[in-house]
Amino acid sequence: MADCIFCKIIEGKVPAKIVYQDDLVVAFEDANPAAPIHILIVPRKHIPTLNDVPENDPILSHIATVAKKIAENIGVAQPGYRFFINVNKGGGQVIFHLHAHLVSGKDIGSKFIKGAISLAVAWRKLVAKLQSKS
Repeated sequence: MADCIFCKIIEGKVPAKIVYQDDLVVAFEDANPAAPIHILIVPRKHIPTLNDVPENDPILSHIATVAKKIAENIGVAQPGYRFFINVNKGGGQVIFHLHAHLVSGKDIGSKFIKGAISLAVAWRKLVAKLQSKS
């Protein structure tokens, strides 16, 4: 996709702090981190959302394996981290190129969950309000 920021990062047209790459994925630090450690793991192939991953495609298991390797390499595997994928606007997806988040930091679990719940509730209210105006 010509206008996809993640495709541009993968192609080297937009700078990013790459932490891992192989034939299937590129992982880099999030430009707007939600936590002290916030890494995005992105397939090289442009897939808009999780809903668009073909059945039996190995990309999701590969992304999970890469997340585990990165977590071990940066020392957060044992203390803990979050690993998730937002799907479509209602699920919080902002960039429509499949990507997984690996986030960690001080007490990220409870703070992140509380923040995510608050954001999800606010997002649902906004979407419902916009839909009722249509």
